[in-house]
This record gives sequence, structure tokens and C-alpha cells, in this order.
Amino acid sequence: MTLFLSEGDVRALLSPNDAVQAVEGCFQRMAAGAVHHAPRRRLELEEGRLADMAASDLQLGYAGVKTYAAFREGTAFVVALFSAERPELVALLEADWLGRLRTGAASAVAAKHLARDGAATLGVIGCGTQAETQVRCIRAALPALERVVAYCRTERHLQEFCENVGAEQGDSHRDAAAQDVVVTITTSRDPVLRGEWLQPGALVCAAGANNGASRELDNVVLERASFVCCDWLPQARTESADLIEPVETGVLDWLEVHELREVVSGELPGRQSADDIVVFKSNGIAAWDVAIAAAALERARERGVGKEL
Repeated sequence: MTLFLSEGDVRALLSPNDAVQAVEGCFQRMAAGAVHHAPRRRLELEEGRLADMAASDLQLGYAGVKTYAAFREGTAFVVALFSAERPELVALLEADWLGRLRTGAASAVAAKHLARDGAATLGVIGCGTQAETQVRCIRAALPALERVVAYCRTERHLQEFCENVGAEQGDSHRDAAAQDVVVTITTSRDPVLRGEWLQPGALVCAAGANNGASRELDNVVLERASFVCCDWLPQARTESADLIEPVETGVLDWLEVHELREVVSGELPGRQSADDIVVFKSNGIAAWDVAIAAAALERARERGVGKEL
């Protein structure tokens, strides 16, 4: 039987810590060669877009596809989770919150492995629907965080966001950029983070732009970075304008861009010193959706949650 999990079910089943553990395990299995990806595709609709992305995780025992229809008034997300061992549709999950969790969890895994020792502050540029899980997941990965500073251009949104997650309101982008870990999670087409604003030792998690045309980071961020990594290089080469344009202008070379799985597995150290500036460019990959969907399914079975179809 196929189990259906609603948005409410997923929210109730998964904590930020659950999400971080699921995504960290995904990176470990990626490093072991057990995960296979299909990159995101986007199709034009009359007034929106339909996207899909897929992955199989042979060690986990599942394969899945996430698809979503995006329109001006909102987006509908769903993950179909299949057995990797037999012809079975195991679960269907509404996946708006699931997607926000996995994106926040990926930044949290990067923070766990790449933030400097003693990192105590987090800056967030952007206050939209994805920003909340960035804060909650990074807090789960770095429990010693003492301060969160947020900034976005809409005063009302900034105030609401800060009240929701317990953050301080920054007066400008610079305030958020001056922290130990800096997250950009915006829909801006032009850079919102300038390298000159970063403090020595900062970790930058750029998680907003993934359409190949929008940038959140200026070239100085990449010039100052001692280590640059992404979630999956083949997709970064088509979706990460934050990396594509610096490569095209000679600021960066693709040979200098690593994958976070290499750090999580211990293959690469990532950070060499406390003063290194490190960049993680996150686009979002289906393997994270499969991993978090599998975690939600496991808990749903334990607790008798969901509807059989």
C-alpha cells in the first residue's frame, strides 16, 4: 500500500535535527557512490513552470522524484517515493515544508563541517519562506550559536521573521554579513552579499539563487574564499550563476569547486585555518528530498500517521 503524508503530517513528523541527520547521511552515501542523480528540469506552463528532479539512493533503499508547479500565486510540491528493490510506490508526500527543511538542513551540514571552531553568530540575508528553516536547522547543527542577525528590505517582513525565529533586526545587509556564518536565501537577481563585508573566518551558505541567471554573491566573495564547494557539480554548472559567472571571468576555475560530500566523508578538510573564508553554494538536489522523505516515512510507520491509498 502507498502511504500519503500531508503537509501537516510532515511538519509533525520531522524536527530540524531529524532533517540535518537525514541530509548528512545523504552526503555520506553520495561519497560512497550509492546515490545517483537526475538534474532538475523546468518546463514552461501558460503562466508558470513545472519542474522535476529525481534521485536513487541504493544504500537507503529508495528512489524518488520531486515535482512542483510554480505560479505567481504559489507553488505545489510533491515527492513520490519508490522502493529501489521492487516495483512499489511506497509513499506520496506533500513537499513544501519538506523542501524547506532539506534546504535548511543542507546549510546546517555545511555549517557543522565548515564553520570555524567557536562560531557563535549567524547572519541571514532574506526573510522569505525558506529562511525560517535555515535558522532552525543551523541552530540544530551548531547548538552553541548565541546570536542571529537578519536583514531583508521589507521592514514588516523583517520584523515578523525576527519575532518568529528569535533573531535581531539588522539595519543593512552589512549587519547580517558580519557574522560567523552567513546565509543568503533570497530571490534577488543581483548580488546581495559583497565580499568586502565578510569577516575573516566566515562561512557563506548561498542557498537562494538556482536558475543560472540570478546571483547572490559578488565576485569579491569568491576572490576571498579559500575553499569553495557545492552540493553537486553537474547541476552547479548549469544552475549556479554565483559560480558560472566568476568562472567565465577568470575569478574562479571549476577545478577549484568541490562537493560538500568530500568534506562530510573526510576526503577533504575544507577549512584549513580559522581565518579562511569558505563558500558553500547550494542549489538543491533530489537526493535530499529522497532522504528526508524516507525519514518521514519511517516515523510515520512508527507512529501510525498518514493515509493508505
